[in-house]
Amino acid sequence: MEEEQKNIPGQETAEPAASAPVEIPLPQEAAAGQPCAGRSGFWFFVLLAAFCVSAVCGVYLTMKPGMSCAEKTKKDKSSFAFSSKKNSNKEGIAWIKVRGVISEEENSSPFGRSNSASAIAKRVREAAKDDNVKAIVLDINSPGGTVASVQDIYGELLAAKEKGKKIVALMRDVAASGGFYVAMAADKIVAEPGTITGSVGVIMQAGNVVGLFDKLGIQVTPITSGKYKDIGSAYRPMTEAEKALLQDMVNDTYSQFFAVVQQGRPQVSPEVLTEYTDGRVFTGQRAFNLGFIDKLGGEETARLLAGELAGLKDPKIINQKSDSLRELIFSFGAAAESKSLSKELQSMSTPNVSYLWMF
Repeated sequence: MEEEQKNIPGQETAEPAASAPVEIPLPQEAAAGQPCAGRSGFWFFVLLAAFCVSAVCGVYLTMKPGMSCAEKTKKDKSSFAFSSKKNSNKEGIAWIKVRGVISEEENSSPFGRSNSASAIAKRVREAAKDDNVKAIVLDINSPGGTVASVQDIYGELLAAKEKGKKIVALMRDVAASGGFYVAMAADKIVAEPGTITGSVGVIMQAGNVVGLFDKLGIQVTPITSGKYKDIGSAYRPMTEAEKALLQDMVNDTYSQFFAVVQQGRPQVSPEVLTEYTDGRVFTGQRAFNLGFIDKLGGEETARLLAGELAGLKDPKIINQKSDSLRELIFSFGAAAESKSLSKELQSMSTPNVSYLWMF
């Protein structure tokens, strides 16, 4: 039987169908040894990076004055055409912004504020050294700040004036207390009718966490070299003697503020000066009526006024370098930064004397 089966015609070379190899076509990338997921992930990263770069560039060009298409077609770059120090070979005015609470940075983070008091003072010094800068516009939108920081900027402005620079202060939404203080260094002051200004005075606030610590069962025992060494401590009630000492210090810093306003606004009558330097705020219109500011208007008014004082017909705004992109990036970092509990307690337990409008 076996021999008959072997000799059946057509079956000498036949093989079982199951033994035939089956070829399945593979994608080109997989055949080349390159996974599809890896390729798609790479291109996704490239597109995301390109989008981020274009978005940042778009914001930068939007925020940077003098770069709009309309201004290019008009060929009029006089209003707010910021130029770098390298290309700045014409006389013009420096535009310096004061934004938010005027104070020093409390941390060494790389996301530190570019508008801290020392950074603003540095910009004023740089403008004072630049021979092409004939005037400075101090663009203020601030409720004030700590006494020493405010006085630092004020002192640099006076030094710039001694070098022959003309100064115009522009008050925006708010230029109160310390913002009002630095404006007193200006030759002329411009504000909108609705600007909130004034608040000539000093404030010092000392926190007290005694009740909270009692509930938590926490006690703080200070060891000092004198009875007034921990004056203003948040960990115990303040004595009447301590209040008197701190009040004397506040009165002293207030007298410095009053003298600055008196010197900066000599045209204001003594009666008005005394009445309106009691800490109250008032509008730009009222300030104009009383003689605390010189003109009502906005940035164009300030620019032309600065040019007029410096003897420039159509003043260009020249800055040593543009900080718009840096301010944008660092503002995100500063907003994302959070204080530790120890820093919060330190700020509460260390009272600050401030030229600050608080509401």
